Amino acid sequence: MHATPPRKRLARRLTATAAALAATAGVLATAAPADALSYGRTGRTVDVQLLSFNDLHGNLEPPQGSSGTVTEAQPDGTTKAIPAGGIEYLANSLRSARKGHEYSITAAAGDMVGASPLMTGLFHDEPTIEALNRIKLDATSVGNHEFDEGRAELLRMQKGGCHPKEGCFEKGKTFKGADFPYLAANVTDEKSGKQILKPYTVWKHKGVKIGIIGLTLEGTPDVVTAEGVKGLKFADEVETINKYAKELDRQGVKSIVTLIHEGGMPASGAYNYDCDTPGAGAGISGAIVDIAKKVTPKVDALVTGHTHQAYACTIPDPSGAPRTVTSAASFGRVFTDTTLTYDRRTKDIVRTTVKSPSAKNHVVNREQPKAADMTKLIDRWKTLAAPVANKPVGYITADINGRGSEAYEKPLGDVIADAQLEALSPADKGGAQIAFMNPGGIRSDLAFKASGGEGDGVVTYGEAFTVQPFTNMMQTKTLTGAQVIAALQQQVSGPNEAQPKILQISKGLTYTLDLTKKGADRVPAASVKLNGTAVDPAKSYRVAGNEFLMGGGDGFPAFKEGTDKRVGASDLDVFNAYLTAHSSKGAPLAPPAADRITVVK
Repeated sequence: MHATPPRKRLARRLTATAAALAATAGVLATAAPADALSYGRTGRTVDVQLLSFNDLHGNLEPPQGSSGTVTEAQPDGTTKAIPAGGIEYLANSLRSARKGHEYSITAAAGDMVGASPLMTGLFHDEPTIEALNRIKLDATSVGNHEFDEGRAELLRMQKGGCHPKEGCFEKGKTFKGADFPYLAANVTDEKSGKQILKPYTVWKHKGVKIGIIGLTLEGTPDVVTAEGVKGLKFADEVETINKYAKELDRQGVKSIVTLIHEGGMPASGAYNYDCDTPGAGAGISGAIVDIAKKVTPKVDALVTGHTHQAYACTIPDPSGAPRTVTSAASFGRVFTDTTLTYDRRTKDIVRTTVKSPSAKNHVVNREQPKAADMTKLIDRWKTLAAPVANKPVGYITADINGRGSEAYEKPLGDVIADAQLEALSPADKGGAQIAFMNPGGIRSDLAFKASGGEGDGVVTYGEAFTVQPFTNMMQTKTLTGAQVIAALQQQVSGPNEAQPKILQISKGLTYTLDLTKKGADRVPAASVKLNGTAVDPAKSYRVAGNEFLMGGGDGFPAFKEGTDKRVGASDLDVFNAYLTAHSSKGAPLAPPAADRITVVK
């Protein structure tokens, strides 16, 4: 046998030494730069691409008005609005992003369905699930809107089957359900304590394993009708994530991503704002910040949602190590591309001492080609919806902004509140004197520009449905003046103090919102007037609102205290009736002045 040449012996020693050092360094892998451990495509580390989005809300067609744009910060300090969104473009963006990536996961953080435009909402979001199947979604968490129609309908979205009341929508076709798992780690049956859906899934490819935990916000019952969450319990987010991260770790799954339908508010609305300025996570606030700081270091990245904001921040975990927390706005206008560097030896994600994993938000612009299969899907369902969707219900002179308005009092909010007051003010309909509308229930704008062949300024049933998609029933209750004042003060106090929810109010009601003060003092009781007369705390008033708000939703328990409840028509029917009664082709409706709330800054 020939002796081994010195050069080869040296090479073997170096290899053996490197292996020993690598074994020792296993526990230090989370602090080592990714490039220092990379040995090429078949080496110790591999990059796993995580593509994510959230809050699609069934927006298969490009959203109208301001809901269909994203804000981009320019180098000179100005901003630019970019048209974005639509499943044809989202599908193409995701497919293009995956090219060249052997290891790629596509995940979402809830509210894929619910509060959807008519084209999919009319069919209980079956078209949305079909579209998500086609774009190869690997997993999504549930969001609060997945519970809009209750547990049974959510389970139908997962498992398939025709609608229990309306049957199958296409002749000879049975809805097959989602190809991807809906994850609901913190949602259990109130009586049995059992999970209603899987808490997590494990993505696997060529020996790489990534655990994916999914959950919604604990406060889901506060933002969904009581009927939608009947019999369900929603557990604490941090406790739930830590529980299942530990379970995955025991199974040998060390790389973990969490999809959570809870979010934050960046200091800027621009999708490309750096929320790590001047330091890690310094430019973001809200519920997700506290959650991220408490979630176990076993979790390597958090994909979030709910607030409809775009951000890619670095928030330190409990050990002080940087961890990426992302959100991709809403309505399919943005997607996030995150790189997870997977260490085959430790089976964990390499998290460096700098911003890591790397994550960046990308605009789903409309200058790219459309995905042909999505165009075909949209055309098919639009044809089925056309007889209902294209019916004109009103006319407007210009955009009437709701969702797209950044003002506390939104022009479309005034229109909706006035519609509710008018419908419920007759004595036999409830005798309403005041109407309130929750801002989160206004899902879009009324855009002047035609969305189809109806012509500019024409409001179709489909467009009105997009604004008011919940079909909540209206209610009228008797409240004391003190309770009315309390409701207005609850906009800026209690659970709403950090992020105020300013109610939209009907004509005749006025008050001052003093932002120089704190808590309930922001709404001085003496400033609350009805038709110019101070609201009397001891007097009774008939108050109208949708069933969600009147049930105490969105942090307004004062409405729940009302008595002598009277149920009326749906919010959508009321809205459509008002548009038809107050506009015509010759006399279209103009945007209201929105001057009922006096804001002091």
